[in-house]
Amino acid sequence: MRGGRKQGRWGDLPKRMASAAIMLGIGVVEVWLGGVTFAALVILLTGLMTWELARMQKPRAPWMAAGLGVLAAVALLGALQVPPPLQALLIALPPLACIGALHHRKVATMYALAIMLSGFTLIDLRNEAGTVAIVWLITLVVASDVMGYFAGRSLGGPKFWPRVSPNKTWSGTIAGWFGAAAVGALFVAMQNEPWQLIVLSPIVALAGQLGDIAESWIKRRAGIKDSSSLIPGHGGVLDRFDALIGAVVIILLLGFLFPLPIPDNI
Repeated sequence: MRGGRKQGRWGDLPKRMASAAIMLGIGVVEVWLGGVTFAALVILLTGLMTWELARMQKPRAPWMAAGLGVLAAVALLGALQVPPPLQALLIALPPLACIGALHHRKVATMYALAIMLSGFTLIDLRNEAGTVAIVWLITLVVASDVMGYFAGRSLGGPKFWPRVSPNKTWSGTIAGWFGAAAVGALFVAMQNEPWQLIVLSPIVALAGQLGDIAESWIKRRAGIKDSSSLIPGHGGVLDRFDALIGAVVIILLLGFLFPLPIPDNI
């Protein structure tokens, strides 16, 4: 019995570690390739995540989910080529298309907008701040997830949001903040970044945790376990990058309010 409980508690550890490896792999690819290759990868992921979202929200016709995914990828590509006013129009186009294409319009429209904004911001962040910013972002999201997983499973305690995500605990959530702060401190020490990065990192991690919870709620509402089966044994693209969506969106929103101590290349 004891062995069975232990296996149940840590049964999804390989999946979590695989997710972390995928996220870190994206960071490695970015460090070595960057530029057009990184933009192409983000555009592809944006289209795939929009397709997965549409599939979960009961499209009015079977082809509409794929159509929205293609539209998202093309719109993001176009947004990178045009001036700011047209950028906003193209970014808003796929979310607006969800209104007519899907039954669950409100949820899909809001989350599709988050996917589009995160894709555009991720590419823009790479162009403006360089590879170090992307590595910092991905590392803190992964550290928050891994620390939160181990602390939550080991310590347990009160649930963070039991109605939406019954497995997440306050102990894991807070441990994730400490993990993100440690990543921020590491970049301050190694990159000579402003100390405010240590404060910003757990804020971004919290947004990532909320992004994970939001996607979990969408799946629970749709009655499914994974957003798709594109990644064999580990679910869909949206399952792996939901936290990154929340993290990037909060960087975008905070960036409108005041300058952020985002790491950049030396």
